Amino acid sequence: MDENVRSGSGGSWRVEWPLPVAAVILAVGWSYKSAFAADTASNAAIGIAFVAFFIGALLSAIAATRQAEHLAVRFGEPYGTLMLTLSAISLEIATVVTVMLHNADNPEFGRDTMFSVVMIVLNGIIGVALLVGGLRHGEQRYNLRGANAFLSLLIPLATLALIWPDFTVTSGIGTLSLLQKIFLLAMSLLMYAAFLVIQTRTHTSFFIAEGQSESDEHEHASPHGWPRHAALLFVYLLLVVLIAKLFALPLETSVSRLQLPPAAAGFAVAILVLAPEAIAAIRAARFNQMQRAMNVGLGTALSTIALTVPAVLLIDLFTGNAAVLGLSAANTMLLALTFAVSMLTFSSGRTYAMQGLVHLLLFLSYIVLIFSP
Repeated sequence: MDENVRSGSGGSWRVEWPLPVAAVILAVGWSYKSAFAADTASNAAIGIAFVAFFIGALLSAIAATRQAEHLAVRFGEPYGTLMLTLSAISLEIATVVTVMLHNADNPEFGRDTMFSVVMIVLNGIIGVALLVGGLRHGEQRYNLRGANAFLSLLIPLATLALIWPDFTVTSGIGTLSLLQKIFLLAMSLLMYAAFLVIQTRTHTSFFIAEGQSESDEHEHASPHGWPRHAALLFVYLLLVVLIAKLFALPLETSVSRLQLPPAAAGFAVAILVLAPEAIAAIRAARFNQMQRAMNVGLGTALSTIALTVPAVLLIDLFTGNAAVLGLSAANTMLLALTFAVSMLTFSSGRTYAMQGLVHLLLFLSYIVLIFSP
């Protein structure tokens, strides 16, 4: 038995190969930061740095999600998917803050990243999850009350954050006055805190599939204690934050030299941050765990708006660089259409493949708008 334990322990550490890889990428990147951060850096140096940092951050993010999944099995639902969601959002907030502080000339970056996350989650991730799950299992069930709870808060907060600034007249178009900023910041935090109480205390049954059995999860429970997974989760998150700080340098240069739309930077950051959540949601749908896919997907979209908006507004207030939050007319239309389709999709407690195709159509429309606004 001791031999098996030793074998299992060694095997489990071999799974953590992303840790040394990401650490080496971070160390080398930090040592040669001046080589690719200078305006005279060659395109080859910028390209290598961009790819290396993207891979390093992506590996760390996926490994962080794996640790969060072990904690999810250990503590059960809805705490499990909440850990996954907060892990992803902590990565996004850290990355957005880093890039915004480094690139003060792009006041729309925070807005573009938040909008990208909402579009990627509600249309890209949810679309693929519904399509994969529908093709494999036909119809899939989830708890309708939980989906409605997510949308009932996500829709008004997203509207206030991304559409409201276009209709206020106290400040410039797309921006908010001081009073409006403080109001939106406080309401986002208070409403999300109230939602967490509902999710984890008073109405936990809304976020658990009816008749759900935890036996399958416990069969795949990690043999290691939760402190180990919590420590590794912290280490991987720290690696992502530090690598993201380096990733901001070639990202800014690449967008400028290739003359890409500014929104492309927010899209790239959102893809990087959401990769582990996408894997978790799609895998859950594939194994007929649509409730977990819904919790991860809708929870990530809600947390993005509720927590990233305050972070962006705090940077605005303390640095004096006015953040532009209001969307363009075309993106406003796409956001409204996404919410309308989402309300139809999550209105019956059942999903099927055709719904996934509709969401993917909206996701492709969003990509077209990035490069052809």
